[in-house]
Amino acid sequence: MKLCAIVPSHDHHRVIGDVVARLRAAGLPVFVIDDGSGEPARQVIAALHDEARETWVTRLEPNRGKGAAVIHGFRQALQAGFTHALQVDADGQHDLDALPGMIDACRQHPEAVICGRPLYDRSIPLGRRIGHWITDFWVWIETLSFRIVASMCGFRIYPLAAVQRVIEREPVGQRMDFDTSILVRLFWRGAPPLLLPVKVIYPEGNSSNFKLVADNWRITRMHTRLVLAMMGRLPSILAHRPPRLTGPATHWSGLRERGALWGLRFTAAVCRLLGRRVCQAVLVPVVAYFYGIGAGREQRTGSRAFLARALGRPSGFRDGYRHFFSFATGALDIFAAWAGILPADTLEAADPEALRKMMQDPRGALMVVSHLGNADLARALLDDATRRRLTLLVHTRHAANYNRLLQEFRPEAGLNTFQVTEIGPDTAIELKDRVERGEWIVIAGDRTPVRVQGHVTGVPFMGAEAPFPEGPWILGSLLECPIYLMFCLRQGRRYRLIMEPFAERVILPRAERKAALRGYVARYAGRLEHHARAEPFQWFNFFDFWAR
Repeated sequence: MKLCAIVPSHDHHRVIGDVVARLRAAGLPVFVIDDGSGEPARQVIAALHDEARETWVTRLEPNRGKGAAVIHGFRQALQAGFTHALQVDADGQHDLDALPGMIDACRQHPEAVICGRPLYDRSIPLGRRIGHWITDFWVWIETLSFRIVASMCGFRIYPLAAVQRVIEREPVGQRMDFDTSILVRLFWRGAPPLLLPVKVIYPEGNSSNFKLVADNWRITRMHTRLVLAMMGRLPSILAHRPPRLTGPATHWSGLRERGALWGLRFTAAVCRLLGRRVCQAVLVPVVAYFYGIGAGREQRTGSRAFLARALGRPSGFRDGYRHFFSFATGALDIFAAWAGILPADTLEAADPEALRKMMQDPRGALMVVSHLGNADLARALLDDATRRRLTLLVHTRHAANYNRLLQEFRPEAGLNTFQVTEIGPDTAIELKDRVERGEWIVIAGDRTPVRVQGHVTGVPFMGAEAPFPEGPWILGSLLECPIYLMFCLRQGRRYRLIMEPFAERVILPRAERKAALRGYVARYAGRLEHHARAEPFQWFNFFDFWAR
């Protein structure tokens, strides 16, 4: 495999130098296509030309459109002997941290189109999001498949042999209709798509080349042509259906949130107006949809793999549906608790006397929770004074809509939280101060680090070695405070709060640090397995938990 990068640009020059530098750092030769940019972009882009560093700049005059620029780059790459080409935007929208995973997937499946599946933040304009939904709908019709989503995302690795056949024989869009049209036509010819999550932002002050009227008209005509072509070529398209591919395991933080904000708001409104039981009935078909086609393959596969280990037998459709429904009702209960719909006695302590003593203890503590059960419901049902003692270390960016809805109804749901992606020395010092003031720090012990690779320890869990984070125990040693394990498990209509003393202090001797860490991690994994086997359908890690 010989891989290069193609960067089309029209008047985008603010960060193109950084984009090219990142691509070169990854070892990729770069073809920059200046699609008729004006000043000062023209000079900035021209200055990137450096044949010694395998960076070539070509200028098209006049402006021909994004599709024409990328196709020009394809032809240059083919002429230079490259077998694959990465397409990436010049304006910094695409998170290039996803590039190693895309390259690995390309090596495993050189015949596939490796497509970035966007994980948008709040910066995406509403009109653009709606446009993407509409295009997804038509692409599903044109391909007779749900396998392509976000077809307008221009962050991909193409197999150039397949691309050459398409651009020489098919009418491919030359402007903003390019990304969707070439992907659909490659699918028709048997090139399988493989979608990997990538964070996509709309940078502040960024200018868009999308022309609202002209480009929407082009996209409308493109879908019309594709639907008509699909109907005329149906036997050939069905004969060349591409195989389904499985990509590398996705890190949990990269899994895409399922469910639009309006759908969550509708469910919340039903719960508030008609009660929790009626809302649970509404969830029955909703969960059936998500378990059937709305959820990603990785979530379903992760569910089946865990249940097979926990139940000691292969899991079937009913098991998977029950697992997803348990997750949905748990999320509903969190909302109902924050909204004041659930009574306080919904939560009961497994050992009331031990819990009372802990709450009266003026010392701070570290609480290690998990995604087994419903720890956040316990926080919602605590009294205000106890809740103020809590500081949560969280990663909520892969569930932005749900957390946004919670905070709309109860702003307290977002108080005293630190994003785990932003913890540095200053934060550690502040956490130490909070513990000394008698506060409790809450951290999950069953999610590997978001950014720090390698800070995990593999220990036996459910019959196989699984990676667990070292962070909670390193933090515990720094905070020099008691450690508790907390589980909040549903039993019937109530939840049982279990507080287990784990260690008076975490001690990590310098000479035996790895061994000591492994001991703490293994003890935690053992307690987690004990409770998970007792309540397997309350396990809410929907990914390959055993993947390194």
